[in-house]
Amino acid sequence: MDILQKIVTDKRIEVTLRKQLIPTKQLEQSILFERKTISLANKLKNSTSGIIAEHKRRSPSKQVINHNLNVFDVAKGYENAGVCGMSVLTDGKYFGGSLDDLLTARASCNLPLLRKEFIIDTYQILEAKAYGADVILLIAAILTRAEIKQFSEFAKSLHLDVLLEVHNQEELQKAIMPSLDMLGVNNRNLKTFKVSLETSKTISEQIPNDFVKVSESGISSVEAIQQLQPYGYKGFLIGENFMKTENAGNSAKQFIEELKK
Repeated sequence: MDILQKIVTDKRIEVTLRKQLIPTKQLEQSILFERKTISLANKLKNSTSGIIAEHKRRSPSKQVINHNLNVFDVAKGYENAGVCGMSVLTDGKYFGGSLDDLLTARASCNLPLLRKEFIIDTYQILEAKAYGADVILLIAAILTRAEIKQFSEFAKSLHLDVLLEVHNQEELQKAIMPSLDMLGVNNRNLKTFKVSLETSKTISEQIPNDFVKVSESGISSVEAIQQLQPYGYKGFLIGENFMKTENAGNSAKQFIEELKK
């Protein structure tokens, strides 16, 4: 059983429990539920750098990345660095994140926030909204076309942007629909964990121009971004590269300055 299936199996159990603990009514009454969201897609369209910087403590492929950085400082640092948006991992078991991380990030910056999560239920989209997210991630590998449609349309009804992540052309073909804002190509093969930018290059031609193109995973140098920009990519999700340093915000700042040269 590959890691993705394992995560999804655990996620179903977790979401069932969360639904019993916090009813949807309660989520809808959250003070942040009425907040006006900020569109990450629009920010990326108008940006020269396109950096979406991530807060990530650990991952199944790397184990511990950084347990010392607190979300408040990281969010503030990313905002000062001039990133377009921030991705916050909220999965606890595999990534060491939580919804509280999202709440903290929301309290400390005005960036568009992406809830990075394995979404398998509309309940998690309500949570994203209630905890201050502006964008949700949908992963084509774990969803049917009907689910992608249902979840993305529901997110749009809550004024959330939708980033759909694909790993190959089959997933892309099943997923293209008007209720998405951004299409993300994950350069990491989830079966082997190997990373190749060729994935983004190959798939880019198949992505219609109505969508903002985002490249994810394995982007650790300015050169990588310069290689991908001619393929129409406007967004670049960078996690480990900043998080593995002592000051994620400073690392992001230096990276963006380098990119602008």
